[in-house]
Amino acid sequence: MKKIVIIGPESTGKSTLSKALAQHFNAPYVTEFAREYLEKLNRAYNKQDILNIAKAQVQLEDKISSKSDFLFLDTDLIVCKVWSEFKYGDCHPWILKQIEQRHYDHYLLCDIDLPWENDGMREHPQHRKEHFDIFMNELIKLKKPFSIVKGADRTKLSINILHSLFGS
Repeated sequence: MKKIVIIGPESTGKSTLSKALAQHFNAPYVTEFAREYLEKLNRAYNKQDILNIAKAQVQLEDKISSKSDFLFLDTDLIVCKVWSEFKYGDCHPWILKQIEQRHYDHYLLCDIDLPWENDGMREHPQHRKEHFDIFMNELIKLKKPFSIVKGADRTKLSINILHSLFGS
C-alpha cells in the first residue's frame, strides 16, 4: 500500500483532495484529527495540544489496514512541526522522532492559488506564501518525494501524478 500525504498551508484544498483521491482510487483516507480536536476545545490551543494532536493523528493512521493500493492522509506530522515552530518557536522531540521514523511514499504539496476561506478555524491568511515555502523547504530538507499540486483541478492533476509514479 502506497501512503500519500496531502500537505500545505491553510485553505488550499487538502481535505477535498484527500476525499476525492480516496474515492477515485477506492482507497481509505485518514482525516485531519486537528480539526476535530480543536472544534471540541473550549479554549485557545497550546503547545501541549499540538503534541496531543500529533499522537492521535498517528493512532488514526496506524489503525487503517487495507488491501487497497493507496492510503491517503489529509495531513502528517510535518504539519504539526511547522505549526509548533511557527507559533511557539520549537517542536516536541516526540514529533521530530516520529517524522524521522515514519515512511510515506509521496507528498502532494497544495499550492496557495485557491482563495483563502475563513471557516472559523483558520488563523493566518497573510502567511500562506510563507507557510507554503516552509512546507516545501521541510520536504526538501527531509528528502521527501513530493509534487506541487495547483490549479482548479487538483484532483485530475494528482491522479495523473500518482499514475505516472505508481502505475494504474
